[in-house]
Amino acid sequence: MKLNKIITLITCLAMGLCCFTGCSNSAEESKDNNKIEEKAMEIRDISAKELVAEMKIGWNLGNTLDATGAEGLAAETSWGNAKTREDMFALLKNTGFNVVRIPVTWDSHMDSDYNVDPEWMARVKEVVDYGINNDMFVILNTHHEEWYYPTKENKDEDIKQLKALWEQIAEEFKGYDEHLIFEGLNEPRLRDTAMEWTGGTPEAQEIINEYEQVFYDTVRNSGGNNSKRHLMITGYAASSQSSSLQAIKIPENDNKIIISVHGYLPYSFALDTKGTDKFDANSDAVSIDSLLLNLDSMFLSQDIPVIIGEFGCVNKDNLEDRIECSKYYISAAKSYGIPCIWWDNGSFVGSGENFGLMDRQAPAEWKTSALVNAMIECVK
Repeated sequence: MKLNKIITLITCLAMGLCCFTGCSNSAEESKDNNKIEEKAMEIRDISAKELVAEMKIGWNLGNTLDATGAEGLAAETSWGNAKTREDMFALLKNTGFNVVRIPVTWDSHMDSDYNVDPEWMARVKEVVDYGINNDMFVILNTHHEEWYYPTKENKDEDIKQLKALWEQIAEEFKGYDEHLIFEGLNEPRLRDTAMEWTGGTPEAQEIINEYEQVFYDTVRNSGGNNSKRHLMITGYAASSQSSSLQAIKIPENDNKIIISVHGYLPYSFALDTKGTDKFDANSDAVSIDSLLLNLDSMFLSQDIPVIIGEFGCVNKDNLEDRIECSKYYISAAKSYGIPCIWWDNGSFVGSGENFGLMDRQAPAEWKTSALVNAMIECVK
């Protein structure tokens, strides 16, 4: 009898342990499922026009994840900027910026089969989350991609790589809500030719439209929230020239499309390092006004919103003129409902394109606070 009781006791204990283990596994599985559900944010089904109306002013994390001076994760700091930290985004948010554009170069982090290095993808995601965690709109793009070159000879392989890349990006971020925006291309153009910055050719413009269609189709067919993801479409070189803007083909029956354009205007003052250091609103604002009128007639009047993804004024030791130009530009764009995103490459000294605003060393702070404050005042 004692032996039977002992056997019975052991059996009961074993059954109880199995039940406990089973419950524990179920609980863990439930936790994992909850994590998956939490990651898949609810995305608002709103138009791009409604989304862009919520944007005030933005900032580019330039010369950072788009840098190409080293391999692997070391690339991020290879052009001299500090490693990106969340306090930079907290500074942006607390100052009044609510849009951040994250330029990313992917090609140097892809293998011969166009697979993105998992460590690089994870780092990009970490930086994107800095913006999302600070309740900002984040624009994620493909930046210094020397491989897409809009000619018939390059087109097929370009499309193959572009599709492979956006399949991976779309998969990684398919659970994000409307605060994450995808921008397919950055300044696609005929590099190192006489036509590089003059509008290209009709053939190049049409091939870029094909690239954009591949980007669009790939994201839209990738599942998750990407069926409602807001997408930015770019024309030849992201140019502000009328011919380049007119050549853009926009996917039909989709109200979640945004036009991306870059406008360093007026050119001699804003971008040409050997140009003038003076800004006169009575004469120099013509190029800004002309661009905005074109954007209005081509896109805004058709309820297609626009974002000026890059703008700024090179530092020529002319702070007051930079403030005057920026205030005019941002205020004029605001009157049309167009948010502007300053190109900050982290550069402050030397004879090059010094667009730096933020000192990114810890703790992050504004190095040109007077200019930044003047910009923020325009969008309040």
